[in-house]
Amino acid sequence: MTTTLQSHIAGRWLGTEPAQALRSAVDGRVVAHTHADAIDFGEAVDHARRIGVPSLLALDFQQRAARLKALAKFLAERKEALYAVSAHTGATRADGWIDIEGGIGTLFAYAGIGGNDLPSGNLLHEGPAVPLGKGGGFAGTHVLVPRGGVAVHVNAFNFPVWGLLEKFAPSFLAGMPCIGKPATATSYLTEALVRLIDESGLLPEGALQLVIGGVGDLFDRLDGRDVVTFTGSADTAAKLRVHPNLVRASVPFNAEADSLNCAILAPDVGPDDEEFDLFVKEVAREMTVKAGQKCTAIRRAIVPRRHLDAVAQALKARLARTVVGDPAVEGVKMGALASHAQVADVAAKVARLREAAEVVYDGGPGFAPVGEGTANGAFFAPTLLACAKPFDVGVVHEVEAFGPVSTLMPYDELDEALALAAKGQGSLVGTLVTRDPAIAAKAVPVAAALHGRWLVLDREAAKESTGHGSPLPPLKHGGPGRAGGGEELGGVRAVKHYLQRCAVQGSPTMLAAVTGEHVRGAKVREGDVHPFRKHFEDLRIGDSLLTHRRTVTEADIVAFGGISGDYFYMHFDEIAAKDSPFGKRIAHGYFVLSAAAGLFVSPAPGPVLANYGLDTLRFVKPVGIGDTIQARLTCKRKTDRGRTDAKGVGQGVVAWDVEVTNQAGEIVASYDILTLVAKRGGN
Repeated sequence: MTTTLQSHIAGRWLGTEPAQALRSAVDGRVVAHTHADAIDFGEAVDHARRIGVPSLLALDFQQRAARLKALAKFLAERKEALYAVSAHTGATRADGWIDIEGGIGTLFAYAGIGGNDLPSGNLLHEGPAVPLGKGGGFAGTHVLVPRGGVAVHVNAFNFPVWGLLEKFAPSFLAGMPCIGKPATATSYLTEALVRLIDESGLLPEGALQLVIGGVGDLFDRLDGRDVVTFTGSADTAAKLRVHPNLVRASVPFNAEADSLNCAILAPDVGPDDEEFDLFVKEVAREMTVKAGQKCTAIRRAIVPRRHLDAVAQALKARLARTVVGDPAVEGVKMGALASHAQVADVAAKVARLREAAEVVYDGGPGFAPVGEGTANGAFFAPTLLACAKPFDVGVVHEVEAFGPVSTLMPYDELDEALALAAKGQGSLVGTLVTRDPAIAAKAVPVAAALHGRWLVLDREAAKESTGHGSPLPPLKHGGPGRAGGGEELGGVRAVKHYLQRCAVQGSPTMLAAVTGEHVRGAKVREGDVHPFRKHFEDLRIGDSLLTHRRTVTEADIVAFGGISGDYFYMHFDEIAAKDSPFGKRIAHGYFVLSAAAGLFVSPAPGPVLANYGLDTLRFVKPVGIGDTIQARLTCKRKTDRGRTDAKGVGQGVVAWDVEVTNQAGEIVASYDILTLVAKRGGN
C-alpha cells in the first residue's frame, strides 16, 4: 500500500492528492507519491521570518546546541524506522549507516561545537579587538550575529537523511530557520525523518519546514537576509546560481556539486607494498558504497603506467567478488541506484566514456542482481574503464557517471599525475596513496589549489582513516571550480556562514559592552570582593583585581630551574646571557606565569572549581633579576553551558584576561585563563 507524501509548511502537514509515483529501487514497486497540492511559498517564508526567527532567537547558541544534542539522541533511539524506509532507496545496511547514523552523528558533532566554541547569547565576537588610535581610546573588532532570514537547503537524492541534517545543524545553531527541499526520488525517506523531528517536539516553532516536490516561486521571495545552499549536479548548480532574484538581492549561494574526484597511486608504491592494496581497496570501496552515488566518489584512478595492468587486474578481481542485489539478501555488498531514471542516466554517461576508454570490467553478460524482483530494480553493474591516453581526450575529465563507475588513467611522472588531477577542473576531494613524505609534501600544495579536501593515505593512517569519501563535521566539505566553490561543514566555520559579520568601532569600553567580552583598555570594576570569591551569577564582565607586586630574585630562578629541570643557558649562564639579545640573565617564562598565578589566586575553597586551560599566551618582554611584576585579572567572558555536577549544582565557564606588567608598566606576559565556576545553587 502506497502513501502520499506531505510537505511540512507553516507548522502543518500539507498534501492529500497524489501526484508523481516514486518506485522502490530494489523491485520497482510504487512506494509513495508526491502530492499535487500547491504550496504557498509566501506563507512558508513569512512563517520562517515571523515565527521561526523569533522562536530560535529566544534561545542562545548554548541552548540551541543542547536542543541539537537532544534531537540527536531522540533520532538515534528511533533509527530503525529510518532504516526500514531506507531499504527502498537500494541502500545496503552499511550504506544506510553512512546516511542515517552519519546524519545523526553530525547533529551530535555540531551540538559539541556549539557547546564548546560558541558563547552564551546570540552574538559571537570574532576578535581580538585592534587599536585604531595612538592613545588607546579608539579600537575596532568584528562581531557575528544572526541574519534574521531563512536558510533554503536544496539537497541531492543520494543522502536523504544526512543531506538535510548536515545543513540543518549549523544553520539551526546560527539561529536561522530552514526550509529543506530534498530530491524527489528519495524524498520519502526525508519525509520520514522530518516526521520524527516533528514528533520530538524539540525544535522551536518555525525552525524547520519541508518541501516535497518543486520549489515554485520560493527563490523569488528571498532577500539579502537569506541563504541558499545546494547539493547536486554542477549543471543544476550553475543554473540556480544565476537565478535573477538571487543575483539581484545578493542572496548568498553555497553549492556543493558533483565532481570528478581522483585518487593517485604515487610512483614510489609497487604491487608488493601494503599501500598498493590500500589504493585498490579505496577505489573499489568508492565504486560500490552507495552504488557509487556519492559526490565524493573516486571517478578517476591515476596510476603509474608500469603498474596499470596490475591495478586493473586487482580491481577487476575485487569487483568480481562484489555481490550485487537486494540489500535484504544476506551477503549482498552493493545495492541499487536510487531510481530507474538514474540507471538510464548512468548508462548514457558510460556510453560516452566508452568512446575514449576500454571496459576492464562491467559484470559481463551474465550480470544478474540477486534477490526476488530485482529484474525490475534500478541496478547497475560496477564498471571499471581504462583510458590509455588521458591527456588526449577531454570526456574522461568532463563526464561523470554518477554510479559505480571509475576510469583508470596512466601517468609517467608525478607532475603528470597532478596535471591529470587538475583536469577535473575543481574537485571535492582527492587521495594520494604514498609511502614517501617528500612526495606528499610536493603533491599536496599543488593539488590543494583545485581540491576542497586531500587525503594522504599510507599504512599508518589506514588504521584509523575514515576514507576518501567521508566528509567529517570538523573539516570543510566543498571544493573549487566544478565542485561548486562553496563550503559545507567545517566546524564553527559552517555556523559562521549563516551569521552576518559586522565591523564595530568605538572606545574599548563601548566595544566591551557590545561584544559582551572585556576588551583591553576598557574600564574595569574593582571591589572589595576578590573575583575568585564570586559565584558564576554574581560575576560581571569587567570585574577586576590588580594584585600586589613581586620582585624577581636570582633565588626564584634557581629554585624554578630545580623544580622544572629547565637549566637553559639564558637563565643560568651569566656570560652567555650577556652575549644574547637580552644582554642579561632572565627568568623562565613559565616562572612568570606561575608567579602571576601566585599573585592573583585566592587559595581558600570557593566558587572557582578548576582551571582547565590557557589561551593566547604570549611572553612579550623579558623579566630580569630585580624586575618587579604585577598582574591584573579581569573577567573577560562568561559561558553558561547549562551543566550541573553530581550534586545538582550548576556550573559555568569563565575566561579571565590576565596582563602581567613590570615596574615600568610594560606588559611582559598576557593570556586568557579558563576556569569552571560554580553557581550559587541549582541550575
